[in-house]
Amino acid sequence: QVQLVESGGGLVQAGGSLRLSCVASDRTFRSYAMGWFRQAPGKEREFVASVSSSGSSTRYTDSVKGRFTISREDAKNTVYLQMSSLKPDDTAVYYCAAVRKPTATYLQKTSNPDYWGQGTQVTVSS
Repeated sequence: QVQLVESGGGLVQAGGSLRLSCVASDRTFRSYAMGWFRQAPGKEREFVASVSSSGSSTRYTDSVKGRFTISREDAKNTVYLQMSSLKPDDTAVYYCAAVRKPTATYLQKTSNPDYWGQGTQVTVSS
């Protein structure tokens, strides 16, 4: 059973940057696609970004393309989400997720990943 723990959320002004981290509990995650979802108040949870198990392929939702970058560092069992040019609309709880599949596309298209983190709050002030 893989456990995911997020960190790095906080309060930032519009235009600022944050880097979220998600640490997996064991090396099993190295064969999984990893990603991030978010849920804003009163809205459904939505896909943000994903990375394949090899790290060679990534997917992003249109609203964050060019501003967010997802990456993984297997030596540290960690996946990152670098967020830049943040907007108030990016305010949400961000959740790390993993699927027992290698492809970034699979995580992008599923609404039910195999594993979830507990979430970290990101608040962007105008």
